Amino acid sequence: MKKLGISVYMNNATLDENINYIKLASSYGFKRIFTCLISLSGKSINSSLEEFKKMVSFANSCDMEVVADISPEIFKRYEINYKDLSFFKELGLYGIRLDLGFSGLEESIMTFNKYNLKIELNCSNGTKYLDNILSFKPNIENLIACHNFYPRLYTGLSYEHFEKCSRHFKKFGIRTAAFINSKNAAFGPWPLSEGLCTLESHRNLPIQVQAKHLFATKLIDDVIIANAFASEEELKKLSRLSKNITEFSVKLENDIDEIERKIVLDEIHFNRGDVSEYVIRSTQSREKYSNHNFKLYNARDIKKGDILIDSSLYGRYAGELQIALKDMKNTGKTNVVGRICDDEIFLLDYIKPWDKFCFVENK
Repeated sequence: MKKLGISVYMNNATLDENINYIKLASSYGFKRIFTCLISLSGKSINSSLEEFKKMVSFANSCDMEVVADISPEIFKRYEINYKDLSFFKELGLYGIRLDLGFSGLEESIMTFNKYNLKIELNCSNGTKYLDNILSFKPNIENLIACHNFYPRLYTGLSYEHFEKCSRHFKKFGIRTAAFINSKNAAFGPWPLSEGLCTLESHRNLPIQVQAKHLFATKLIDDVIIANAFASEEELKKLSRLSKNITEFSVKLENDIDEIERKIVLDEIHFNRGDVSEYVIRSTQSREKYSNHNFKLYNARDIKKGDILIDSSLYGRYAGELQIALKDMKNTGKTNVVGRICDDEIFLLDYIKPWDKFCFVENK
């Protein structure tokens, strides 16, 4: 099951603030938490860890899985042996994310820890790191992966690199995660924050569009808000998303009739297998409403992202829904009944043959 997550940072907020944020996110169905052991500082080790433990304990009581970012330096600081992960178990963690790797053998041994703690690998580097670990025969059930996030403008991943890295991990059946960015959040683990996301192209997009994109790639299982604190409205929007089907926000024409509205909003659509380069075709509605008279009322020329329903002037095609993939001239028989919101038109590139999709009205 795909999951949504948040991030909390003990250095930049009080324990109560973090707990309140966790409680709010949990109420909207969020199941994962990313946090950072690397950046714990400013207090005594015992004081920091005690607060950290309370935060993790509360998250666990909300049925949320906490994964903490660590490095080899953490093992030295707290005198932890990679063959004994009881330190992390006592903190209540679901898993540990290895910000920097070991030799491969150590990671493999860690996956056999008796607590079944998940060992999360860095998914963004594009090296043979995973292949090296797999050569040491890990317990793959305890391996998961997560991309990095990038606080500086223009340093996020390109989509091409993201796809290559993610595909490599998915090839071995490893659960993947990536980060999105809240416009309302003020901080991450470090002082600099010009947004905090995995993909550079996401930095200025609405938060729900970022999440839709990651799920639409079919390469990411879990989507985590990297910066804190996201607003309640953002959490609410994400909680309403379908994680398994691409859901387009649309503006409908004022003159759309009730049957056309039903076709657009009440059906689960799928793209035909015999695909066109001009339109995505959803043809079930023309059979379901074969007796309906589809009047012509908005036959303007067509732009990419327009939602179309053929009028009864098209005979057997009447009632067929399409999404325009290109600008084109209207034959004079097709109604433009609505339009996908501009921020989401690029998601059309992810609708492949037989892929399912649906629409939600953006009022």
